[in-house]
Amino acid sequence: MGAPVSALRFFIVTKTGTSSSSWGQLLRYGIVGLASNLAGYGLYLLMTAFVLPPKTTMTILYTTGALLGFIGNRRFTFRHKGQLPRAAFFYTLAHLLGWGMNYMLLYVFADRMGYPHQLVQAMAVIVIAGYLFVALRYFVFPRRADEDGATA
Repeated sequence: MGAPVSALRFFIVTKTGTSSSSWGQLLRYGIVGLASNLAGYGLYLLMTAFVLPPKTTMTILYTTGALLGFIGNRRFTFRHKGQLPRAAFFYTLAHLLGWGMNYMLLYVFADRMGYPHQLVQAMAVIVIAGYLFVALRYFVFPRRADEDGATA
């Protein structure tokens, strides 16, 4: 782990009072999500401008982001120490639902209602991020009473 990440981690732990608090998790989720979603949205704009249709591009980028995000969210954001197979199963379910929501938002608002897909996707990123934080926090990576003596 590099010095900037270590410094950021120290800041998050110090400012939130505990590294496993909901506020700490939300802050870490926001930092990671902001960086990855800005990069992903930039790729979305490039790919849809030159290569692929919007829903195909979204599917490729969503899948790639979800696969890469599992380790980061499990280890960094939520510091989950529970069963890996259970977490992976529910993570997959949460992201399948998130992908479906994203697909339907593009279909309804861009394809059927005629809004620019770029704007629809930008709004979808925000909606899906909120949904995923709740799903990951409470269903995929829940804290147990036996983890560090804390409950969620």
